[in-house]
Amino acid sequence: MRSLLEHDDGTEAAAVRYRGLPRLRPGRDEDGRPLRWRDRAVVLVVLLALVGGGASTALAQPTPPPPPNPSDDELQRSRSSVAQRAGEVGRLTAQLAELDSRTDDLQAALAAQRETAEAALVVLQTAQDAAAAAARRAAAARIETQAASSAIDEARARLDEFVTATYQQGLDVGPLGLLTDSTSPEDLVARAEFNDLIARSQLAARDGLERARVAKANADSAARAALDEARAREAEAQTAKAAADAAFAAAAAAAREQAAQLAAVAAERAEVQHRLDAAESADAGLRQQRARFDEWQRRLAQEQTARERAERNAAAARLGGRDGAGPAVGGSAAVRRVIDRAMSQIGVQYVWGGGNGRGPSRGIPDGLGSPLDRVGFDCSGLMLYAFNGAGVSLPRVSRNQFNAGRKVPISDLRPGDMVFFQNPGAPIHHVALYIGNGKMIEAPYTGASVRVVPLRTRGLLPQATRIF
Repeated sequence: MRSLLEHDDGTEAAAVRYRGLPRLRPGRDEDGRPLRWRDRAVVLVVLLALVGGGASTALAQPTPPPPPNPSDDELQRSRSSVAQRAGEVGRLTAQLAELDSRTDDLQAALAAQRETAEAALVVLQTAQDAAAAAARRAAAARIETQAASSAIDEARARLDEFVTATYQQGLDVGPLGLLTDSTSPEDLVARAEFNDLIARSQLAARDGLERARVAKANADSAARAALDEARAREAEAQTAKAAADAAFAAAAAAAREQAAQLAAVAAERAEVQHRLDAAESADAGLRQQRARFDEWQRRLAQEQTARERAERNAAAARLGGRDGAGPAVGGSAAVRRVIDRAMSQIGVQYVWGGGNGRGPSRGIPDGLGSPLDRVGFDCSGLMLYAFNGAGVSLPRVSRNQFNAGRKVPISDLRPGDMVFFQNPGAPIHHVALYIGNGKMIEAPYTGASVRVVPLRTRGLLPQATRIF
């Protein structure tokens, strides 16, 4: 059975609900009207008539005793008892509100731990990508070194071939050889041209060898630099992995600790709820009021569900079935598209680490034994999907999304602005999208779904982030 007052991000709603209960006071009926002596007299006369009629029709049977006739003092004590139980209902309801507030604090602390772990995961991925790029550059440098070595070998082979051929053929390519070996002026000219060709070939072979040696030296230097960079990036990746592992271990430990605390809070809440139910069931008037209250809550939930369904369907209709990233737009059209994308996901379950620019996705194991195939959004994943529809690519975690746009004061909040929450002295742990009329849409926490709620002020940062 749900409590008469249910904490809903503040105690004001609880107080309003409690004020809906009738306060039964001594000397008054459950509608609050004074009991009159003539009313009591009419009741007594009717009872005596019923008793007398039974005796006249069955004279052989003994007359049953009359029902108890409570005195005015007994009625007064009964009314006082009802009033006392009503006061207990109020005290127990305040305890329930306090327990719900503690539950919200535990959820916020856990969200902060998980955001830290997810941020470490982003750093790890960046470091791994840098290490892989450096490794590719080192591999390319090794290939260039090998090519330079091959070029040196080829140049040296060409020079060796030239020297060997000159030696084996016994050519005298000097001026004296040209004069003594030529047989005619034409032969002298031909030998001079041949001598020039040989000189140029020898010079080209030597230049080629020198260039190959320089290229190899440069390639060796580049390869050493690339290898050093690859080793540095690999070390950074290892450091980032250690940080991510530690962050995830801390998040898992925090999840287990928070689960134990939540279990204790839930047990305490169940005990208070049991006492509240006992106080309610002690008086028929309160039970009737509870039935009317439950019916009101049921109608309210149905209306809320219908409203959310209508808002979700209207947003999906305005999107026209476009699930992928939309073209980059600005102004009111961009804001409308971002809000519609978020509203079209109302009711999708919260999954830590879930969601991207294309829609809900499988998240990160939360350390609480949740199924690994759960698909949904976390708070920053919902923002990724919403803004991707307007051609904007946001960073992954909420604390990074805070720096993704222009800062505006909360007093200047407009639809389409992102609002952020943090605990005192802790990093940002939650982000939501303001949609106007004092409301925001969010993916709140495990066990809940994407929803539209009034803009909370508890933990709200004084600045919002505006993209458009």
